[in-house]
Amino acid sequence: MLAIAAGLMFIYRKIKTFRQAKSLVVEPISLITLFLIFLKIGAVLYGSGYVLLAFLRTELVHNLGIITNAQLIDAVAVGQFTPGPVFTTATFIGYLVLDVPGAIIATIGIFLPSFLIIWLLHPLIDKMRGSKNVKHVLDGVNAAAIALMAGVTIELGIASLNSILYGFIFIISAFLLIKYKLNSTYLIVGGAMIGLLMFFIN
Repeated sequence: MLAIAAGLMFIYRKIKTFRQAKSLVVEPISLITLFLIFLKIGAVLYGSGYVLLAFLRTELVHNLGIITNAQLIDAVAVGQFTPGPVFTTATFIGYLVLDVPGAIIATIGIFLPSFLIIWLLHPLIDKMRGSKNVKHVLDGVNAAAIALMAGVTIELGIASLNSILYGFIFIISAFLLIKYKLNSTYLIVGGAMIGLLMFFIN
């Protein structure tokens, strides 16, 4: 319950901060543009949801400049302590940019391609599983996906570790994860608890 409370406070605080800075956006995007962005991301998104970070950073931070690296990290953090991280991250960003309509459009856009692809390829799935050519293609995609995740992790990591406290949390979390194979859920809950404490302190 405390973790949920921390999460709700975190979301409220970040949305409020984003709204205050939103007036700095020179050319706000339309619902159609937002839908097409997430539709394109959903069409090429492969593997772990963390690959999503690379696409979101390229489209929304670098190309359009409608959110910052910090806001992208916030959206990902929200997704980590709620079910369905990809769903939550897309919905949260859509809401930040264009309120409730943006949340709906972003969510539909990112999931529509996967539904259509599965529907169209369903008759071929069994054949594709045993194909060596498909296996080689997926191996290449996996290698590219790892490179994308590594690049975006380094860049967003630098943006996130902007204080001694956050650096300390990172080091302790990495140590517990690597040394003791601690369940990542406990690390997320622990981070939420620290966020709750910082919320009251500030």
